[in-house]
Amino acid sequence: MLSGTKSNAEACREYQLKPEILARWKTYFVGNAAKLFETNSQTNPEQARIAELERMIGRLTLQLEIAKKASSFLASLQNGGGR
Repeated sequence: MLSGTKSNAEACREYQLKPEILARWKTYFVGNAAKLFETNSQTNPEQARIAELERMIGRLTLQLEIAKKASSFLASLQNGGGR
C-alpha cells in the first residue's frame, strides 16, 4: 500500500478486493491527493470568513458571560452580600 506496511496482494486478500480495483483507487488517490487535503481557507474565501465570524461570536459570548458574572458579583457586594 502507500505506507509500505502491507503489499497490494496482502491488502487485497485482507479486504477481499480485486487487485485492479485497488490499483485504480491508488492511482486516483495519488493523482488527487493534493486537492483532497487543501484547506478550505485556500479554496473558499466564504468558508474562511464564516470561520472567522464564528470565532468572533465565541469570543463575544465568552466576554458577555464574564461581564454578567462580574455584574452579578458586584451587585451582591453592593447589596450587603459581602459582609
